[in-house]
Amino acid sequence: MKFNYKKDISPKYLLLGLSIMCIILLGISLFSDSFLEKTRILFSKVITPLQEGASSVGEWTMDRFQVFGDVKALREENEALRERNRELEDNIARSQAELTELSGLRQLYDLDQMYPEYETTAARVFSVDSSGWFNEFYINKGLNDGVYEDCNVLYEGGLLGIVIETYADHSKVRAIVDDRVKVTAEIGPNSALCTVEGSLTTYNDGYLLATDIDKDVTISIGDAVLTSNVSDRFLYGLTIGYVTEITEDPNNLTVTAKLKPAVNFSNIRDVLVITDRKQEVTY
Repeated sequence: MKFNYKKDISPKYLLLGLSIMCIILLGISLFSDSFLEKTRILFSKVITPLQEGASSVGEWTMDRFQVFGDVKALREENEALRERNRELEDNIARSQAELTELSGLRQLYDLDQMYPEYETTAARVFSVDSSGWFNEFYINKGLNDGVYEDCNVLYEGGLLGIVIETYADHSKVRAIVDDRVKVTAEIGPNSALCTVEGSLTTYNDGYLLATDIDKDVTISIGDAVLTSNVSDRFLYGLTIGYVTEITEDPNNLTVTAKLKPAVNFSNIRDVLVITDRKQEVTY
């Protein structure tokens, strides 16, 4: 049988019981402070840890929100720094390009000062016909700029090559290291004649050959080799290279000299074209 306090206990008895309990508690509170103290201690032992736990949870939650806020701020700051870094890298790249451009122009100016007797114009290489060395390439100056076939081309310390084809706004240049080129030159204090032979094979080993030098002519290591006045296509006095080694030929009549070229035939960017020519060509 299920107990039902609403039916089985009279309301008046329930009220009487509660009243008696209240009177007892009131009496205890009047005559016993220790009871209240124990009650407070009991409640503090139960409530205080709950309060501390709730406070810890609140602080942890606030810390997490603070961390999330810091992470977001750091991400935004990091992205801003990355963007700034990209800008700085772009500025550095542009500055390096400008310095390279300035260095090239300065080099052309110095080269122009080496040959004040000739009229020149600067040109830029825009295409290479060969692989490895710049033995044939195209420049962005042509007939409209006064550049014609047989115009000599300078670079770095001296003779680079000669124009072999020319169009309205561009030209084709063949370098003196090309196997098809031979330059009549002079060597030594007595300006002895010789022939500088183009060769990608020897240049790959770091030198060109000056052949057909009279063995009775005095030449020395370090002597400059220049284009000769008797050359039919190259102007006089352009530096080709410098003697690094001298060898007697088997015929006992001539010697051959190894030359270090005055020009590095790789990665050519800007050149100087001499618009004067050894012989005029009518177009």
